[in-house]
This record gives sequence, C-alpha cells and structure tokens, in this order.
Amino acid sequence: MKSSVGLIPAVEPLAAEQDILALHDLVAEISARRDEFDRLSHVPRDVVRSMKRAGIFRAATPKRFGGDARPPHEFLRMIEAIAVVDGSAAWVAAFGSANTYLAALPIETQRTIYANGPDQVNAGGLYPVQPARLVEGGVRATGRWRFASGCMAADWIGVGISIDKPLPNSPTQSATYMAVCPASEVEIIENWDVVGMQGTGSHDTSVQDKFYALDWISARGAAGLIDEPLYRYPVLSYQAEVHAAVNIGLARAALDTATEMSGGTKIMPGAAKLADRAYYRSELARGEAKWRSARAFFYESSERAWDVLLAGNPIKPDLENLLRLSATHAAHTSAEVVQQAYRIAGMAAIHKSHRLQRIFRDSIVVTQHASLNEGTYEAAGALFTGVPPGMPYP
Repeated sequence: MKSSVGLIPAVEPLAAEQDILALHDLVAEISARRDEFDRLSHVPRDVVRSMKRAGIFRAATPKRFGGDARPPHEFLRMIEAIAVVDGSAAWVAAFGSANTYLAALPIETQRTIYANGPDQVNAGGLYPVQPARLVEGGVRATGRWRFASGCMAADWIGVGISIDKPLPNSPTQSATYMAVCPASEVEIIENWDVVGMQGTGSHDTSVQDKFYALDWISARGAAGLIDEPLYRYPVLSYQAEVHAAVNIGLARAALDTATEMSGGTKIMPGAAKLADRAYYRSELARGEAKWRSARAFFYESSERAWDVLLAGNPIKPDLENLLRLSATHAAHTSAEVVQQAYRIAGMAAIHKSHRLQRIFRDSIVVTQHASLNEGTYEAAGALFTGVPPGMPYP
C-alpha cells in the first residue's frame, strides 16, 4: 500500500481533492481484495461501483453528458496507481477510456447511454469479427467474441461485426464496425482460465440473431462526434496507452517489492543479505533507470499530444506514431523490469503466494495485447523510414 499511495499524488494537481480521496480509498480496497478477484476470475460489481465513485468510468464521458473528459495523461496516472496494487483491477479500470469509442455513435444514441448518469461501463471484445446481415433499419448478427474484459460488471457491451453492404447514411465505410447494446442483452460465457490477469473476467460474449439499429453501430476507431479535445485524441493510440499504463504500475510494484526484500531473512547459512550483494544493487539501479526512462517517454508523448489538441491543431501521423511507440516501449520495458526484480529476489519469489509471482504473470499478459505486441515496433520503424507499415497502424 505504501508504494501505491506514493504514486497517487502525481494526479493531485490535475484533479479535485474529493477525487483523490476516492482514488486513495479505491486503491486501499483493491489491495485488500485482490486475492478475491483471482478466485472469482473477475472484479465484482461492488468494486466497480467504487471505481465509479473514484471517477474512473466518467473519465472518458463527454462533459456535455456530465462526464470529466479527462486529458489522457491524467487518466493514465490513475490506472498506473491502481496497477501498483493489482494488475487485473487496473486492466478493468483501464476500460474507463472505452467511452471514447462511444463518442463515434450518433449524439442521440449517446444521450440515451448517459441518460442515467455519466458513470457508464462500456466493455466488449470486438474479435474475431463476425459477419452481420443488413436489414431494414439495422443489422442482424450472430456470433461469439473473445476477451471482453470487465464484462461481468458492464452496463454496455460492444461486439465487432463486418457488414456485407455499405451502411446507409454512414459517413465512414469500414471493414470493421462496433455494435453496442445493453449488457443484459448479451450472453456472457464464463471461460476465462489463464495464468496472468485472471481477475479481469475477459470472458467470451455471444448473441444469436440479434438486431442492432443503425444508430447503435459505428466504425471501429472512428473519430468522435463530440466537439471536445478528448474525442480528437487518437482512439486506438489511447487503447494502447491505457494497457501500457498497467505494466508501468506493475513494474513499480516489482521494484518496490524487491527493495523491501533487500534486508530480509537469509535462506542459506552464511549467505549475504540481498542488499549486500553487488549484482542485486546494480540490477535494482538499472531497473529503476529503465522504468523511469520509459515512463518519461510515455507521459511526455501523451502530454505533447494533448497540448497540440488544446492549441486547436490535429495530431499528425508522426506524433501519433510516437504515442503508439511510447506505449509499446513502456509495456515491454516494464515487463523486463519486472523480470529483473524477480531474478534478483532469489528463491523466496518462487512461492505461489509471493507478491512477485502475480506481478510477473500479469506483466507478461500486457505485452501480448494486440495494440502492444512486437509488430508495433516494426510498424513504428516503417513510418520513421517512410515505408508503409505492414499492419493496420497507428
């Protein structure tokens, strides 16, 4: 708990005092209950209500609907602070950014979504994309989708569809669309059984011959229709950033845990304490430097993009490329730092109950996310050299 509180003040100059107190309370609750999330394979609804009280799920709600529409770098620091105590809870909280997707829906649809307040939880797995059939007034879809993190406590669930004909009156024709409906209308198939991020509840979702009206469908990654700076921020870059922020927090927790072990009990008779070992001190220092450097690049890129938007300018491809690259670099570097901390911790860290075990497993999952995988390095390098990237990017 000490480490998490140390990170929260980074948000304080950017948020109201009551929000900071709520975030402190949320972090304390998550720290006390993280084992429960693993047993349940999801973050329970009452904890998500605590997240709502802390402003997590209004962070990307338009101000015109009572939300905060926070600058991304503020929200990313909130996710980082939560991740210091639990990766799964931070991953679920990261979907507080998902309402930026909803901003591409017609304004009247958004008005319906926020009719009961700005603290709406939007979840969903968009892949694998399932074909939908165009009918009068909308589409009909049948299918099953994976990785719907946070779906157990969601208010709205989106699914990924492809449509055999152009959508009537659609400003954007896309290969992939998101169709949204109340969570109660979607079947959740509880099959999340993994090694890391067990508490995210990233189950499959399914619908059978479900009708989605045209007003509840938007192109994946489409620009928001809300005239506020947040909805001009690149949606897919933001997705990468919120997941990377989880690993930044996990790496901080790993470094703090390794440091706390430095003067602990010696396992082998006559062995030096960790703090007395040269390799331990050197690796701890290297890890700290790597973490701080990657974190600085990460937040610098996000803050720079926000400044561009506030000046009334669009974010150009070179800056959007840095947003994606800094997120991928932060996620992978943080995973490396976690592994360094694990190695220097010694035999004590091999126990299932040891804090580093879960941190280690969770951090590896983050680097596997599609928006942060190795392919993004190749795509970023391609843009630096003027070569078209070989994947949908940025």
